[in-house]
Amino acid sequence: MSPPVPKTAMVFAAGLGMRMRPITETLPKPLIKVGGRALIDHALDRLAENGVERAIVNVHWLADQIEAHLAGRRSPKILISDERATLLDQGGGIKRAAPMIGDDPFLICNTDAFWIEGPRSNIARLASAFDPEAMDILLLVAASAGAVGVDWPGDFTMAHDGRLEPREPRHVAPFVHTGVGIVKPELFASEPAEVFRLAPFFHAAAAKGRLYGVRLDGLWVHVGRPESIAQAERAIDRSTL
Repeated sequence: MSPPVPKTAMVFAAGLGMRMRPITETLPKPLIKVGGRALIDHALDRLAENGVERAIVNVHWLADQIEAHLAGRRSPKILISDERATLLDQGGGIKRAAPMIGDDPFLICNTDAFWIEGPRSNIARLASAFDPEAMDILLLVAASAGAVGVDWPGDFTMAHDGRLEPREPRHVAPFVHTGVGIVKPELFASEPAEVFRLAPFFHAAAAKGRLYGVRLDGLWVHVGRPESIAQAERAIDRSTL
């Protein structure tokens, strides 16, 4: 029997969306529509399809719009983590939400990307691969080549056993982080800062040999700039042929 999908997800929706200006001057990035759905709904739909019960959504920039958009959502149950006073970055956002996350490994999910599913649910595949004895963090990664909207030189290399290593400076890495993963909450328990990034925790886990990846089955679509919206729309159109 496959391990269950975590029941709780941390959904990052607090960012300023600077690369999406001028759109994000008046509309928060998670509410930008691609294929007739807001980006945050693409993420929440995937979580709901896989039985995730609670989505903790952090909010900061134009937070009222995001809260209003989510008010009618029933699955997963939405819990708002309010960062209006201070933007905490992803690591700080997790620390703030820790009482809602609890003690079990949880999903993380960005809201600036989505994927067109392959034959089997990628979240289910991720959950099946997660081994808490060997792993602190398990990330869903996509091949840089072929992904839509990738405009950076990749994030990770991956060994045959699935272990990830961060891209070395001035090198190109074959895999990008999709923004989705499973993380142990205890990693953040002793962090004294209020505002801090998540990426250093990936690097720390990699240094211990406890950062692993699962390759996405399907097509990953990153919506990072205004021109990426049209690229994403074309990818959706091609997938229906």
